[in-house]
Amino acid sequence: MDAKAIFFVGPGRIEVAPVRLPEPGGRDVLVRTSYSGISAGTELLAYRGEIDQDLPVDETIGALGGTFSYPFRYGYSCVGRVEHGSDAVAEGDLVFAFHPHQDRFVVPADDVITLGSTQARVATLLPLVETALQLSRDAGPVDGEVVVVAGLGVVGLLTAALLVRAGARVLASEPLEWRREAASPFAVPAVAPGDLHAEVSALTQGRGARLLVEASGNPAALASGLALLAHEGTALVASWYGVKPVLLPLGAEFHRRRLSIRSSQVSTIPADQRSHWSVERRRDAARVLLDELPLAALTTHTFPFADAAEAFTAVDRGAPGLIHAALGY
Repeated sequence: MDAKAIFFVGPGRIEVAPVRLPEPGGRDVLVRTSYSGISAGTELLAYRGEIDQDLPVDETIGALGGTFSYPFRYGYSCVGRVEHGSDAVAEGDLVFAFHPHQDRFVVPADDVITLGSTQARVATLLPLVETALQLSRDAGPVDGEVVVVAGLGVVGLLTAALLVRAGARVLASEPLEWRREAASPFAVPAVAPGDLHAEVSALTQGRGARLLVEASGNPAALASGLALLAHEGTALVASWYGVKPVLLPLGAEFHRRRLSIRSSQVSTIPADQRSHWSVERRRDAARVLLDELPLAALTTHTFPFADAAEAFTAVDRGAPGLIHAALGY
């Protein structure tokens, strides 16, 4: 059997090429893709060539082998219908799989998540919901605390929404007006970056925020955000900056206020959470959130698979109104 897959072939360049599919075994499923989501985080870095080419693509996902050396396949959000089922997954089921952009694929049945009545296009957001869920847990107890979220891409917006649900007094910062507007259904107040310092000062009577979640992908947002933190405050970095240099002001506020900078990442479970939290439990929780959060409002752009190059260009340039893009098959 043959399929068509997207290959990243150079900075800003993708191609659609045929790939040979294995015959599904007794414990495998064959899936025909309906949609695959495009990440504006790691995937955009890969598209731009801003990741070390010797770095493994993702050792935790079986379908993502090799390195970021061109050509390579990428993507990790496929939703489709099962064409060849197994004992565990029935033919016709709508499923999610962490798999590169491809119109048909074969994976072990244990690697798919059955979606039931969840909308297929909404389900492409599952990895981003899971990432936001881990970020919200890494934030620690936030009830009643002022938390700043820098960047309202999908991960930043969903993280802010989950922190609001946890009782935080969230204030988000985002330069794009349509992203600030998209935060309203999630009960997340948002301001332009130029207004952030004054708003935080007013909310905290000048003390500063306990937590900054940096989700913009812009190193400058982390550098300027340190000044927003209270004494012994923490900057939790969701962004992966790739090979971009990050210059931080580690005098002034950082030194005298005893500030901390921590990374959060979804591929692993932090050591202090492993006794009560696992990838499987986190993924189940993210699956439930697909039906609890108003996610359909974020699915702003869907491009035909044949127009994949146009889709990646739109994400890269930040097309007006675009929040989340996906390919339709």
